[in-house]
Amino acid sequence: MARVARISGQVVELEIEGPAPKARDLFVGLEDPGLRIEVATLLSPRTAKGLVLSARQPVSLGARLRVLEGGLEMPVGRATLGRMLNLFGEAIDGGPPLDGAPRRSTHQPPPALSERRSHPEIFETGIKAIDLLCPIERGGKTGLFGGAGVGKTVLIAEMVYNMSGVYQGVSLFCGIGERSREAEEFHREMGEAGVLSNTVMVFGQMNERPAVRFRVGHAAMTIAEHFRDELNTDVLVLIDNIYRFVQAGAEVSALLGQIPSRVGYQPSLATEIAELEERICSTAAGAITSIQAVYVPADDFTDPAATHVFGHLSASIVLSRKRAAQGLYPALDPLESTSKMLTPRVAGELHVRVAREVRRTLAEYEGLKDVIAMLGLEQLSIDDQRTVAIARRLERFLTQPFQATEQFTGLPGRPVSLRETIEGCTQILSGAFNDLPERQLYMIGSIDEAGRNAA
Repeated sequence: MARVARISGQVVELEIEGPAPKARDLFVGLEDPGLRIEVATLLSPRTAKGLVLSARQPVSLGARLRVLEGGLEMPVGRATLGRMLNLFGEAIDGGPPLDGAPRRSTHQPPPALSERRSHPEIFETGIKAIDLLCPIERGGKTGLFGGAGVGKTVLIAEMVYNMSGVYQGVSLFCGIGERSREAEEFHREMGEAGVLSNTVMVFGQMNERPAVRFRVGHAAMTIAEHFRDELNTDVLVLIDNIYRFVQAGAEVSALLGQIPSRVGYQPSLATEIAELEERICSTAAGAITSIQAVYVPADDFTDPAATHVFGHLSASIVLSRKRAAQGLYPALDPLESTSKMLTPRVAGELHVRVAREVRRTLAEYEGLKDVIAMLGLEQLSIDDQRTVAIARRLERFLTQPFQATEQFTGLPGRPVSLRETIEGCTQILSGAFNDLPERQLYMIGSIDEAGRNAA
């Protein structure tokens, strides 16, 4: 039992009656069960500081609470498929509550090192630029880095569409601190696409308290871990946006009076990111593959939030504002994006050779742009002119119409296999399409479409 002794905004001081609680224990109002307060720090055996998780329930001095040891719990299992939940496991999609589903504490330790398994295997997305230049690892972690408005959320939505027919596991979408309308749009679009029955959605949106946004990623991972450990099912975890998790941690840190560290972030930044990221791993029971959007403030990739996330990833997809302004979607930067899967042992000799040649050609073109701007294309040597022609056609071939944007562009989405992507790039690198207008290669699927367009 406890009593609210002091209120300071979203932080309350509790007087403990009985055994001292532990950090992360949850107190629930006796008269108002909707009031939830999580223990953040213990000041003494009889005094604790807690963070208010409930957004709509008022907190009053003297309010009586009871403790729920073990803290927050989430419903798990197949009953969650097709549902949209909040941090407390409550349905926010208008459907019936998940009262009969088993529940599991959100504060779970990551698997021991001896239990982990790695799968050096490429996870195809159907998106040409990603599969060719920075392939995703099955059972690994991939980051989508970019500033506001360069297409991170669209890429995540497209991956859900493309994988719904071929992926044999469960998809779990976790929205952290994003716009509230995006939750409604995503839920509706997944229903229209017919993939909702195999998807779980967990949201802690912009309008929620920072403590909620800080915990909702762990709540989503609790559901994913149950599918992996108990149901032996592979899980595709899509997180939008990891930066909002970091931002919520900074707000919580400030509320608790901690001294900020570099660039104003919380001193525990690296630890908090690791606590979440290390839960995303694969075991003998199943694989958790994660694709995470990472907002980069002011497009500054040296920001501590971005650099700390980089260290946990097996593939980094960097989105460029410059390429987005040119209409080259997806706006993937081919020279900055990397993947540990792009080795001959994993990807194969042909894939690695074509990817390197594409990168080399695009890098040479990037170096020639200043000369072209000053002197014109005609002043280049014949070899350089040929390089420019091939590079511009590669740039346009690596664009792709998405199913997620079909309502805006009018172009039906076309996923492309890795084999077709490699074949198309090989033909372009040979110069076979140098006589074809560049526009014939823009926003197409496989290379066969360019020939049909020309005909």
